[in-house]
Amino acid sequence: MELYNLKPAAGATHNGKRVGRGYGSGKGRTSTRGHKGAKARSGYKKKIGFEGGQMPLQRRVPKFGFKNINRVEYKAVNLDFIQKLVDEKNLTKVGVEELIAAGWLKKNQLVKILGKGELKAKVDVEAHAFSATAEAAIKEKGGNAVKL
Repeated sequence: MELYNLKPAAGATHNGKRVGRGYGSGKGRTSTRGHKGAKARSGYKKKIGFEGGQMPLQRRVPKFGFKNINRVEYKAVNLDFIQKLVDEKNLTKVGVEELIAAGWLKKNQLVKILGKGELKAKVDVEAHAFSATAEAAIKEKGGNAVKL
């Protein structure tokens, strides 16, 4: 090993700038961090959204409204769609599995039957919720509206 083939340790250099290696390197003493302040200290991390002391955008923009964290989201299915399924696949019972198979529903979604359209066949319908008009229309044709 000679002086001409010495190299810094792997990971000791970044972008060719070796900091903190004495005054003679030009990058000693403050190690390119400037004088004092939070950025000169070890462990400095800028907060997300920090804009140098200016009021951050998150706080400048007006807030309004209310988001209910307990809200239950239902996927709406109308009676005319159920009638279409009954006609196409010759069903007597329409439940969550049939709606998933038809591509109308995803696995963990809740379904609510609404009263739009006309039901012509006697059919048993299983769902998580029913509107009053949908339930009345199903029972009028002699079917059952079963809540899951």
